[in-house]
Amino acid sequence: MMRVALLDRDGTINLKAPEGDYVKSPQEVTMIAGAAEAIGALNAGGVRVAVVSNQRGIARGRMTEADLAAVNAHIARLLSARGAHVDLWLHCPHEGGSCTCRKPLPGMLLEALDRLDGDRSSSAMFGDSDSDIAAGRAAGIWTARIAAAEDPCADATAPSLRCAVEGWLAPA
Repeated sequence: MMRVALLDRDGTINLKAPEGDYVKSPQEVTMIAGAAEAIGALNAGGVRVAVVSNQRGIARGRMTEADLAAVNAHIARLLSARGAHVDLWLHCPHEGGSCTCRKPLPGMLLEALDRLDGDRSSSAMFGDSDSDIAAGRAAGIWTARIAAAEDPCADATAPSLRCAVEGWLAPA
């Protein structure tokens, strides 16, 4: 069994689009400072990394699966240039209430853990939204909220993915 870090994408690795919009093309990607280094630290620590991202823009016709693939490939290239990589990319293209994969439900997280032979007792979910934390809780794994203010529902709160990963990887 492997230690797995499950990462939300928008708001955790790259900046979110304005409210009501979506990151639809590589040109719209702006990486969050320290995110590549955080993923690189996970890689160096022998932790498998999966991105688990709700992508409702597909269901709403605002973007296509090909658009999403291009964005993810661009992020992968940016990470690779910094010595980091993602082992598995998963997304939910559905509207809320129409599937079991959309966060806050744990389906996508459980699929990632299964595909990466993840050990729930030593894996974690890192994300910036209530639905990320709720999905991690529902999957039975440790959670870290990327936020300025403390989140009492998460196991930890940190101002960035980099800080959250440093805290999670630090020896107890």
